[in-house]
Amino acid sequence: MRSGPARRATIQDVAQSAGVSVSAVSKVLREAYGVSPEMRVKVTAAIEKLGYRPHAGARGMRGRSFTVGVVLTEMSSPFQPEVVDGINDQLEPSPFQAIMTVGGADAEHQKRSIEALVDRQVDGLILIASFISQPWLEKLTSTIPTVVVARHGGGANYDSVVDDDYEGARLMVDHLVALGHRRILHTSHPSGGLKRPFVLSHTARCEGYVNAMERHGLEPDVIETTYSELGGYQATVEALGRTDPPTAIFAGADIAALGALRAAEELGRKVPDDLTVAGYDNIYITSIGRISLTTVDQSGHLTGTTSARLLLERIEGRSRPVHYVVAPRLVPRGTSAGPALSVGRPRGKRKR
Repeated sequence: MRSGPARRATIQDVAQSAGVSVSAVSKVLREAYGVSPEMRVKVTAAIEKLGYRPHAGARGMRGRSFTVGVVLTEMSSPFQPEVVDGINDQLEPSPFQAIMTVGGADAEHQKRSIEALVDRQVDGLILIASFISQPWLEKLTSTIPTVVVARHGGGANYDSVVDDDYEGARLMVDHLVALGHRRILHTSHPSGGLKRPFVLSHTARCEGYVNAMERHGLEPDVIETTYSELGGYQATVEALGRTDPPTAIFAGADIAALGALRAAEELGRKVPDDLTVAGYDNIYITSIGRISLTTVDQSGHLTGTTSARLLLERIEGRSRPVHYVVAPRLVPRGTSAGPALSVGRPRGKRKR
């Protein structure tokens, strides 16, 4: 006869193996106050010997599941996974584990993803670039510890971690103007219907760009596309097809800047000789020599570690909202230079 699957070890098995009570094992698992080092060593040894895994549902019914729900809008942009790396690094020494889901850019889909995590009794939420309405968000976060990433305005019931996008856009525009550019295009992303002050990073970034251009006496030029490689590509093809094309493209995200680089190459523009391209995020790939993208660093890893740290504080009882702002940093690299004499046209087609 074929034997069935091995029986899963229970908390009672751990208690018997360690020679302690079930409540003692529970205290060790919960990292409760008053557990002696000797008790912790015996219980931990028994857990490792038996391969015991606490049942998440049962832990949730007892008050804590030691899980954190993380909701991304997408996986195609490298910046959000960098934030998740930071979250995981911060949670690593703790008993908490992250459960990740992709909610998409649609508010209703994001709500369903969030509710699915809440139904699984996660102890807290980290929402990255959430498009959901402010009243719905406030109602949600009045019942569960939450940190919201990349959304300005703060909240009464949740913590937030944002980049100073307004300042970051100013840093980039000032850099490009100092190089001699006057026709600077910015690629942005749809607002998702959110209104000031509760806007996502790309909206604040665009506002910073417009303000900086006007401060220099220059005409803002914005193409609303998507923060994707294809979005950056399409915006660049459109812009370079104009009678008076830009000499510099400031993409609102590095992933869109990569699309701009592809479009420039296909259209015969040399970067940075004929066209300057810059991005925002400072994702890892931008530092590779053959890309060497000028960008603004907003430290996705720091954003992640800070978000997880604030959430753990919330879970432990802090109720006062914290609004943490990451300081951006300009990172000039090889894709930015002064405008060519041909001012936006390929060098091979210069008029003499």
